[in-house]
Amino acid sequence: MNKSALLAALLVAALGGFLLFAYLKKFEEEASGGAPVKVLVAKKQLEPGVPLTEDLLATRVIPAAYVETRMVREGEKSRVLGMRMSTPVQAQQALNWTDLALTADDKRELSSLIVPGMRAVSVRAQSDDKSYALIHPGDRVDVIATLPIEKTNARQSIVLLQNVLVLAVGLETTQETNKTGTPGSQEMLLNLSLTIPEAQLLALANEKGRISVALRNPDDVKLTDGVADLSSDLLTDGKTRKTVQDYRKAPTGPVRLGSTVGGGNQ
Repeated sequence: MNKSALLAALLVAALGGFLLFAYLKKFEEEASGGAPVKVLVAKKQLEPGVPLTEDLLATRVIPAAYVETRMVREGEKSRVLGMRMSTPVQAQQALNWTDLALTADDKRELSSLIVPGMRAVSVRAQSDDKSYALIHPGDRVDVIATLPIEKTNARQSIVLLQNVLVLAVGLETTQETNKTGTPGSQEMLLNLSLTIPEAQLLALANEKGRISVALRNPDDVKLTDGVADLSSDLLTDGKTRKTVQDYRKAPTGPVRLGSTVGGGNQ
């Protein structure tokens, strides 16, 4: 074998080894939740009113898939030092922007809160609905669409999206209330963090009917499978009402309503 052939073989082998290494590294990152991101955590329990100092904060590495928009990144430490806490934070818990008592000058622009690949989409409350005033940036909601059923007088309720992050309420991007004591009272408007297909789905539902949201516990991020569409014709159906109530009683998760509760889309 001449030297040229041997050199070519070595180069091919080296290239193959490099590509294999790159593939395995990418696979490992994807399997573990993506590239690592450094976020700030509390070294000990922080109480409301406590000003943040260097000795109260530490850094933790979290896979990108588990990093939420409201978490404060390590590179933003200089911005939060000296700020006071507005909510309690447990030791080793990630620090969120919604945990801080921000002044008007500290409020973040909505565009800076959007995770790459996501979009901020607005949902407006009905003129007689004041419930959005009880929702704060950083909360999570389920989006429900109430749509007409073609060729009938009935309507159907559909759980359109689950576990959606609220980026802003009205003009507020923090949990601080405005002078009237009501977040975003200037306009009953929610800005939600959605993927592009989710934004398309919401736009279609908004065009067809009425959109409402259901507030979730901040620690409840589990998606509920098997939630059937409900038709207004079934409000007088005792069997359906009992099945819906069984959601509360299920010891191992929600009861699947099945085809008996369907209405419209099946």
